[in-house]
This record gives sequence, structure tokens and C-alpha cells, in this order.
Amino acid sequence: MTETLVNGRLGNQLFRNIAVSLVAEKHDLQVKYCNYESITNLGIELFSGNTVHSTTQTLSDDNYLSIYNCNEPITYNLEPNDHYFQSNHMSNIIHDYLHTEKVKSKIIQANPFKERYNNNNDLVVHIRLGDVSNFSPGLNYYINTIKQVSFENLFITTDDKNHEMIQTLITTFPNAKLIEDNEIRTFQFASTCKHVILSHGSFSAIIGYLAYESTVYYPSYNVGVMWFGDMFSIPKWIKIDI
Repeated sequence: MTETLVNGRLGNQLFRNIAVSLVAEKHDLQVKYCNYESITNLGIELFSGNTVHSTTQTLSDDNYLSIYNCNEPITYNLEPNDHYFQSNHMSNIIHDYLHTEKVKSKIIQANPFKERYNNNNDLVVHIRLGDVSNFSPGLNYYINTIKQVSFENLFITTDDKNHEMIQTLITTFPNAKLIEDNEIRTFQFASTCKHVILSHGSFSAIIGYLAYESTVYYPSYNVGVMWFGDMFSIPKWIKIDI
């Protein structure tokens, strides 16, 4: 059977699970997904069909399109767990899937904060720190981008609220409010804010992908010199040079 494992944090799991689900639906594969309940609580449906094969083949960014577009039913299960599906072409596939009208409407309907969509002037900032804090786009990126935006309420979400950068931001913007909720509700609330400032990484990218009615800002990066996938080249998003 095709199975996705807990390899990476929730953002990485979302990218991998959606990529697998799209292929599984095309080829009627039976799939066991990690974090299935949490992800479906977002309103994202993960497909599992009827077919289990006797052999398994690797699914990666490089061979994804050839397997997905195969006109004949494939004759093998998929092993996706050593790959992240965050190359530019894969990220665009996943972004565009989440923006199809059917999928978008289900995600919005599942959001307990859905009344906030297009009904606030709030700003949320996601700050990825933790094990990649040394790769942060830097305090000046966040401060300067916040100052570019006219907003009513400022929310900050992070994986390390005690980090010096967070404390400095709260000192600089004393009315800022920390979002201290689980990951799914953080995705849901953050994506309803009118203005969204992202970090690098898959968690930020998913916030941006679900922010259907928002203006989204992200820090610039050099392809090939980064710890994350090429997930941010979305035409309507605003790139901030760092």
C-alpha cells in the first residue's frame, strides 16, 4: 500500500500528502496518510482508492509529472517519503489545487474563523525560528514590512515565542498579540487576516496558499541557496528584498 509517514513538520506533511492524493486519485491507489484527521479538519480531502499493487516505486519531484500524466493505470504503489514536493513546479501544482473553486470552498467552509474572510483589516506575521533560526530573514525584514502595512490589529505566530526576535517585536509593537493555538487553528485564523507577512518554509507557504482574500508578503531568496523549497513564487504575492 502507498503510505505517507511523519517525515518533517506539518507543513511538509501537507505538501507531501496533497501531492500523493492527486496521483492516488488519478490512478485509484489506496493510501494511508499520516496526520489524516488533522489535515482533513482543514477541509482538505485526501483521496484513498481501492488499488494496492505488489510492487512499489519512488515518487519524487523529478518523476511526479510523468507518473501523474501517465495515460495507462500505473502498476505499483508509491514511496514518497524521502521527498518534499516543494520544487517550483510542484509548489505551483499544490497552490493551484488549493485554489480550485471546489477545494477552496470546502476549506473556507471548514474554517471556524470563516466570517473573518474579507471582513477585517488585521495583519498576521508568521516567524519561523526553532531549528532554522540562524536562517531567518532577520528582524529588519519583519519590522520594515510591518511598517509598510496599514492595519487594525497585529498578530504574531511563531514556533519560539521566547526568542529574542519575538520579544523585540513585541517591544516595538506593544499592541501585538501572540497566536498560541494548535497548528490547524493557526493556519485557519492566520489565513483569514487581510495582510499576511511570511517567513521561509512550508508552514508559512501553506498560510499564504490558504489566505484567499489577503495581501501576502514574503522575503526574497536565491534559488539553490536555501534550506526550504521554492514555494513562494506566486504571481500576486509581494516579494520583499532582504
